[in-house]
Amino acid sequence: MNAREQHRATSDGRTAEAPFPRSAVPFDADLLDELMQRAGIDILVMSSKHNIQYLLGGYRFFFFDHFDAIGVSRYLPLLVYPKGHPERSTYIGNPMESYEKELNRFWVPRVEAAASGTTDAMRLAVDHLRRIGGEQRRIGIERAFLPADAEALLRSELPRAEIVEALVTLERLRARKTPLELKLLREASDRVVDAMLAVMAGHGSGTSKRELVEALRREEVQRGLSFEYCLITAGTNCNRAPSDQLWLEGDILSLDSGGNYKGYIGDLCRMAILGDPDAELNDLLAEIDEIQQAARKPIRQGAKGAERSSLPPKQC
Repeated sequence: MNAREQHRATSDGRTAEAPFPRSAVPFDADLLDELMQRAGIDILVMSSKHNIQYLLGGYRFFFFDHFDAIGVSRYLPLLVYPKGHPERSTYIGNPMESYEKELNRFWVPRVEAAASGTTDAMRLAVDHLRRIGGEQRRIGIERAFLPADAEALLRSELPRAEIVEALVTLERLRARKTPLELKLLREASDRVVDAMLAVMAGHGSGTSKRELVEALRREEVQRGLSFEYCLITAGTNCNRAPSDQLWLEGDILSLDSGGNYKGYIGDLCRMAILGDPDAELNDLLAEIDEIQQAARKPIRQGAKGAERSSLPPKQC
């Protein structure tokens, strides 16, 4: 029996949960509690994949990584977190996530892998909210990531609860990146750039934009990334969609792509030219570089955004 499962006897013979080890929580629970306090939120019901992944320490169910629709509904993971009480949290997922539960992938004490659709998931969440006394609490949700039928069920089942938006609270929680997150972002970015350079070096005049995008997709996948998108231009045409337009001698090529690595996207742009750039292009690139370097100078730990926006127009 682990610390999450231990109980102690109370004076009247009932059992109570043992103190939950905060070291088991893979995020800054104290910060989240403080942010919830500021926002007046008692309980969070999270439904976005990125926030659930963050609060579960990187967990993301592989089966629904790219496509959520299933049967006549869709996959809807939910994470219920009561302020100050991580030991009362619960994760609600698809029945197939019982495999992940067997592998001890979750820190939360309660995992219910029993929801086949949106309303199934919310009913389980409502049951848990009632268990922890949430009927008259302020419940924070992510409206942009919560299906209408699930939100409607939450409101109808808990009519005395106040349902509020939790977007700002969760954005502030994730605003300051951890060393691990910075490492993942750098790794994703380096792999995207490496894939772009391989495509640029391996293709020449007469290659279509569509072929270049497909080549970039393959290169990113070979480097362990999930290809998300590529915005591409060639020559003087500013249309950024893949097409049959050809990359020809003397044309500038721009690849702007995002590759997903363990839930973190490296989003970068690189440019190339078939042939040698002329003097005018070199001058323009030098001026762009000067402006970008000037814009970066105010960036430092503790700097305010206002310092960046106060640069002279030519420098920003």
